[in-house]
Formats: sequence, structure tokens, C-alpha cells
Amino acid sequence: MEGTYLLKDGFIVLPEETSRGSIRIKGQTIEAMGDLDPLPGEKVIDCHDCYFLPGGIETHTHLQLESMGTVTADDFATGTRAALAGGTTTVIDFATQFHGESMARGLERWHEQADGNCAIDYGFHMALTEWNDKLRAEMEEVVAGGVSSFKMYMAYKDNMMVQEDQIYQALEESKRLGATIGFHCENGLLIDVLVRRERALGHLSPYYHQLTRPDELEEEAIVRLGAVNSLLHANHHIVHLSTAKGLSAIQRTRERGIRVIVETCPQYLLLDASLYGRPTSQDFEAAKYIMSPPLRSRRDQEAIWQGLASGDIQFIGTDHCSFNYKGQKEMGRDDFSKIPNGAPGIELRMALLYSYGVARGRMDINRYSVVTSTNAAKYFGLYPQKGILQVGSDADIVVLNPQAEWTVTQADLQENCDYTPYEGFPMKGKIRDVFLRGRHKLASGKIVIDEADGRYLERGLPDLDIR
Repeated sequence: MEGTYLLKDGFIVLPEETSRGSIRIKGQTIEAMGDLDPLPGEKVIDCHDCYFLPGGIETHTHLQLESMGTVTADDFATGTRAALAGGTTTVIDFATQFHGESMARGLERWHEQADGNCAIDYGFHMALTEWNDKLRAEMEEVVAGGVSSFKMYMAYKDNMMVQEDQIYQALEESKRLGATIGFHCENGLLIDVLVRRERALGHLSPYYHQLTRPDELEEEAIVRLGAVNSLLHANHHIVHLSTAKGLSAIQRTRERGIRVIVETCPQYLLLDASLYGRPTSQDFEAAKYIMSPPLRSRRDQEAIWQGLASGDIQFIGTDHCSFNYKGQKEMGRDDFSKIPNGAPGIELRMALLYSYGVARGRMDINRYSVVTSTNAAKYFGLYPQKGILQVGSDADIVVLNPQAEWTVTQADLQENCDYTPYEGFPMKGKIRDVFLRGRHKLASGKIVIDEADGRYLERGLPDLDIR
């Protein structure tokens, strides 16, 4: 029986419950779940005591992005292959509208890069580097074409930063259309002042990056955004939340009756600012951790973990923006402000959150499935085709072995980057098998169907019923 699999005797993980059972895949979708016996001719895969999870949905990547005079190390071929190896079956990348061009041209360029090159299914957010009447007039057509989420930057002065009047106007139009806008929340004007101050003092090592982007600048931007949106109550979300102060500001905004959806990333759960070294340190290894927002304190980590488990934070992306240490990060060896911002992470997202979240008791397996897949599917217009194990949904299924123990090392990863910030991390639980629309692409931890068969996904409007 070609195209039919029986995943036998695992734990089926749903948002609110987990039950022992089996899953039958027929063609590209889930045909049945529960206490199932094999049918004649179907392939049976023993999954005893493994978890069945919906394929991961990665909400935040920058593949094949031109930035700071170079291009990210992972293109759509290598980045989506790495995502597949890590249990992610859908990625939503940031197509970018560069200054002076249309959204249509930005989307066209991203399709040229991605189409025919992706190992998993994919969609695009539309990142805006400015706001004007031409872009306003174009937004409706973009949303009708299946791109229902946008991004604006409150940082990066003289490059991508927008101000409150532009934020208001963009949110006004996105509200009319029922779309959503994600915001990079840092005060770009003050960051610019602080960077110039540190450089004038001769403080040029990677250590000083964090001092130019303190916690308060994330908090302030979130408060300012909340004030603007209090006039509109438009759909919006905060990307890569990194601080306890930022989370507190979000909670205060919600208390005023303003809905805020929030994303965070593994680096803000597991890596801390001690990796930047000391003021006198000349160790350039710290450049591996230059990203924006920067790494924070362990106190911030704990607040973010609690927010993710409690429902204050709804989903987890990676902000995967990989630059090689040699040749790319080294561009800023003499000036931290010239170091390309970003780090790899697309391959380890699911494993890290299981190892340091579920296995360590910070969240249960149900919440894990929700923040790595279901909430993203709902908010970004893919549910119930994606993000849930149910009859009729795409057979995007991850089989996770909770007992496997291993250690992260860059040499074993598919990411096209010469380092991983998680080198040496001990892990508990491993992605064993991955099905993409019924195709058994990863078996026993190895990619066995190495094809660029990912499909572009036109997405619907946000479902706000998530926590």
C-alpha cells in the first residue's frame, strides 16, 4: 500500500492532552489516530515510547539575507535542510522590502531565492524598511496574495528604523485588512548615541555591544508601541523578546486592554551576557554572540522561561541569521559595530526547548507542542493544515525519542555555519523521524529524502485565540 504508513505505539501529543496510540498516514495527510492495527501492505514504523508531535513551525529566520556588507551563511537550501534535521517542517522567512522598492519586488526576489530550493514548506513575512503612501496602497494586494504578517524595526537608525507616525499609519492599514505587524522593539535613536559614545572612548571590543543596547531600551520601545496601538487596537506582536523588563511592560500593556502576542528565541533562554567576557577582554570569540537584542542576564532568562510556560509568551522562533566566524564576524575585529549581527539556531530549536524545557520540568510536553508549532500555525494563518495532529491535517509529524542523550557539536549539524553558539550543550531527547506531508524525510536521525520538495504556503489571517 504505497504512501501509507502506520506510526505504531507512541504518545500522541495534542495541545491539552497526551495519549498512547498510533497514527496512520495516507498520502499527504493524517488518515486516522488511536488504537490502530496494521493494514495489509502498509509500512509499520515502531515508535514505542516516543512522542508524536506536530511538525515544528519556525517563525523567525533570515535566510540568504544581504546585511552589513555580506550575505548570511545559510541560503534556503542549507537553512531548510538544517531545519528538517531539527524537526521543523515549516519556516516563515522575512522577505525584505529595501529602501525605495515595492513590497512586490521584495517578495519577487525572495521567491527567486527560495522557490525550488527548500527542503520543507515555507512562507514569507514582509519586512518593511520604511513607510509611505505607495507601500500603504500595496499592502492590501500583498495580504490577498497570502502574506498576512509584516515586520517593522524600531531600531537601526538611518537603515530600517520607523518612527511613531509611520507605525500608527502602518497599523491603521493592517488593522483594516486584518493582518498583523511584528515589531523589533529597541530604541534606535538611543542605541545610535550609545554606539557613538563607546567608539569615541576607544571601546571597540565585542564586550561593548551589550552596553549599547541595555534592557531599558527594549522596555521603552514596547511601552511606546503600546501607547501608539492604544489608539487603534490593531493586531501586532513583539519579536525576539529578551528581557524581564520587556515582559513586564507587555503585561502592563495587556492590563490596559491591549492585546499583545509575543515571540522569544532559544538564545534568550539559554545563553547569557557572561559570554561577552569582561571590559578588558580582547578575546574576539565573543563576536559569535553579537546579535540584536544582545544576550541578557540569567534573571532575564528565568523570566522568559516562566512567560513561555505560563502563556505570556506564545511561540518561539530562532532569529536564525547565520554568519561565519571566519571571514564574516571578523569584519568587525577592530570595531564591534561592524560585526554582522546574528547567530545560527534553526536546527536546534526543537531539541533545545525539549532538553531544557520539558526534560527539566519547565513546561509539559503539551505546552511544548503549542509554543513550537500550534500557536504559530494559528497566528500566522496555517491552522489546521499545519500545527496539529488531527485527521485531515498535513502529515507533518515529528517522532521524538525522549530517552536519547547526546552532545551538541557543530561538526554534526547541517547548518552552513562554522560554529554553533550551543557547542558542548548536553541534550536529553532527540528528533528521530520527520514526515513532511507524508514523506518520510528523516529516519533514525538521518536525512533519507534529500530533495527540495518544499511548497510555498499562502497564509490566512491571524487567529488570536492563542496563549
